[in-house]
Order: sequence, then structure tokens, then C-alpha cells
Amino acid sequence: MNRTLQPARPTEAVKRPGRWLALSVLVLAVLLVAVDATVLGLATPYISEDLAPSGTQLLWIGDVYSFVIAGLLVSMGSLGDRIGRKRILLVGATAFGAISVLNAYAHTPEVMILARALLGVAGATLMPATLALIRNLFHDPRERSLAVGIWGAAASAGAAVGPVVGGFLLEHFWWGSVFLINLPVMAVLVVVGVRMLPESRNPNPGPWDLASVALSLIGMVAVVYAVKETAAHGFARATLAAGLVGAAALYGFVRRQLTMPVPLLDMRLFRNRGFSGAVLADLLTILGLSGLVFFLSQYLQLVQGRRPFEAGLAELPAAVGAVVAGLIAGRAARRFSVRAVVAGGLAAVGVALAALTVIGQHTGYPLLGAALLVVGLGAGFAFTVTADVILSSVPGEQAGAASAVSETAYELGAALGIAVLGSIVTGVYRDFTGPAGTPDAAHESLGGAVEAAAHLPGPAGQALLDSARQAFVDGLTLAAGVGAAVLLAAAAASWYLLRGQRLEEGVEHP
Repeated sequence: MNRTLQPARPTEAVKRPGRWLALSVLVLAVLLVAVDATVLGLATPYISEDLAPSGTQLLWIGDVYSFVIAGLLVSMGSLGDRIGRKRILLVGATAFGAISVLNAYAHTPEVMILARALLGVAGATLMPATLALIRNLFHDPRERSLAVGIWGAAASAGAAVGPVVGGFLLEHFWWGSVFLINLPVMAVLVVVGVRMLPESRNPNPGPWDLASVALSLIGMVAVVYAVKETAAHGFARATLAAGLVGAAALYGFVRRQLTMPVPLLDMRLFRNRGFSGAVLADLLTILGLSGLVFFLSQYLQLVQGRRPFEAGLAELPAAVGAVVAGLIAGRAARRFSVRAVVAGGLAAVGVALAALTVIGQHTGYPLLGAALLVVGLGAGFAFTVTADVILSSVPGEQAGAASAVSETAYELGAALGIAVLGSIVTGVYRDFTGPAGTPDAAHESLGGAVEAAAHLPGPAGQALLDSARQAFVDGLTLAAGVGAAVLLAAAAASWYLLRGQRLEEGVEHP
């Protein structure tokens, strides 16, 4: 499809009426997915007590959602390009609400695992569709930059509000309530979305190739599974086999896309240096940050003794920073440059992570809060601008697939980050020396140590807690240092790959 960019003032035809109200519907969707991704961690102890899953089942309850989302994002983004982004968003939102009920009332570990997997299928339809609809709602690049900023701010706010809302619900209701909060939000989304969202799709989509879908699903699930299992249990033949199967499937997926006349994902998008640089920046950023996000809640609750609700509130500065940065990131990138804003934001996050290498068991909140605020500001600038670059690098008909690539980089980065940084924290933690009578379970996790300490005599229990907490903090600070190095490397890579990259100025006429 031919596109023209004109510096003229946008016309009323270009400025679609109701576009900002339509954006509010998309914000609801991304807010809900972000909240849902964070509340399960808080609910896990209650689910464990009620459903009594085995250790393996508990891992699958926690991981299967991200496995399925990672495996289906590209396929669902491409499907939305073909059948309509509004349609797949509304169908996915309805399914998300219905399956949330199944999650809330799951009565066995097996049902819970199935419910989480189905929720991943529904979730995979939402994120690519929201960004793709923004791409086709806002043809004025400056308005689109602001819309992407609001979208990113909602994702960041959801990730931070999730622990607060989840902590409040868990302190007053049963664990299923953290899933039932999805229902009223999804009801509003569907009712308003039916009226306000415009439909958009690729006018010449080609077939939805099921072989490509299967290769993508098998490849991503197997690779993410291998990474997480290696981090949790070390190298094993089964894990290595899963990784090799995943790599082979992804290789087959790429080869198939290059030979198809209308591929599920146009691999030529990666020839665009701006597109590739933005995707790589997202992946490395999440890789470096995920360890902090994953372990910070445990630090606040199990080391510093905060209640779940209080721990959630303590993490809010990151959301505040991300919201503020997201709203002004597009303007900053046009005034300075894309690479200056992205690289500067990532460097700021790296410095904030480096500051966390000096924390201890009793570190005061001012240092933690300031570091989290800088993390939020830096990540908000970087993610907003890279999302804008990714959307503006592709034709509107490929917006769904391009958005899915961005989200897949996020999921893969999170899996790699938790695997790499998680193995660092776990490796350091397991070597702590406890008092006589310390059970093996105390060396598996800090939560296990807290539980074991409760069954030991007073002085022995306190000694166990002190040793375990110090070992956990030592591991966390080492992981923060590695994360800082990754973020600074990502900043350098962004400075190089995004040179000459600019956000669009003129109005794009569909």
C-alpha cells in the first residue's frame, strides 16, 4: 500500500472523531493484562495452601500463562491483521473475562494449569491488537506518539497497581478475587469497544498459515521452557532437548516466512535498522529489569517484613515515573533525537540498578524509592519511543504482526532475565550457612527459610532468618549489578542502531 507523508495540517478526515475515547478502551485492555500478570505472584501462597499442588504443578501454574502468550503473540497479531483487529480484540476480551472465572473457581491444580493456559491464549490476542489499533486510529504522528505514551503508561501503571490491588484483595477476600476483578473491566471494554473502536485489517492478507502458527508456538514455548528450567534446575538432557527442538522450530519458521508469498510475519521488517534496534532494545531492557521486578517484592516482604499491600505501595514510584515519561517521550524524541532519548533512558535505568548494589537488609526507603522512580522514568522514555519507532517503521496493514514482535521480545526478555538473574540470586542464596537443624527446604527459597524458622527454637530461628535474608540480599545486589551492565550495554547498542532514526512529523493519509 502506498503511503504519503504531508507536512500539512491534519484534516478532519485524518483526525478520526472519537479516537481518544477509543484509546481509553484500548488502555483498559492493556491495564487489565498488566494487572493480571502481577497479581498471581501475590496469590501463589494462598493457591498453594488451598489446592496443594506439587512443586512441578506450582511452577506450571506460574509459568504456563507466559509460555502460551510468548508462543502465540506473533500468530495472533497476524490473525488480527487478517480478520480484523477490533474483532480479535473483542473476542479475546470476552474470552479473557470468561476464563478469569474458571481461574477464580479452579478446584484442582490441573484445572488451574488449564485455566492459566487458556487465559494466555486470550491474553495473546489483546496486546498486539491494542497497539495495531493505535497505529490505525492516529494518523497524525504527534498524536500517535502521545497515544503510544498513554498506552505504555497504562501498562506500567497496571504492573505497579497490580500488587497494590492484589494485596488489598488478598488481605480481605479469598484468592479467587484477584481474577474476578477482571470481569467488570472486560464488560466495560466490550460494551464501549463495540461502539467506539473502528475496524481495521490488511486489505490483502493472504492465508493464515497453520504450519507457521505451529512452528512459532512450538519454537517459542520450547525455548522459553528450556531457559526457565535451566535456571531452576540446571542443565539436563530433557531441557537441552526442548531447547534444541525450539531452536529448530524457530529456524523452520523463519525459513518458511522467507519462502511464502504472503508470510505470517514479514522477516524483511528486520532489515529496517530502526525496527531491529527498537526490538533489541526492548529485549535487553526487560532482560536486565526482570530480575529486579521478580525479586523486589520478595525483598520488601520477606526481608524487610512489609505486608503485601504495603509492598505494593512501595513499588509505586516506578509507575509514577513511567507514566510521566510516557506522556512526554514523543515530544522529547522530536526535540532531541530518538537515540538520545532511548539510550539516555536506558543508561538512567542502568545507573539506578547500579545504585541498588549497595542495599542491605535494613536499607531505608528513600534510596529504594528514588531508584524505582529513576527506573520508571528511564524505562518509560525508552519503551514509549521504541514502540513508536516499531509502529511507524511498518505499513499500517502489518501493524498487528509488528506489534506482536515487540511484545514477543518483551516476553522472551522476561524469560531470559528471570532465568539468568534468577539463577544468580538462587546460586548465591543456596550457599548460606544456617544453624544446626536447618532443613533442606530453607536453602531452596527465602519463603522456605521463613517457614522453617517458625518451627525452630527462638534463637535458632532468628539466626536462620538472618543468614537466609543476608544471602538473599547478597544475591539480589549481584543480580542488580549484572542488570545494570545489561542496561548500559543496551544503551550503547541503542545509540549505535538508532542513529539517524526520527519520529514521523507529517500526517499519514491512509
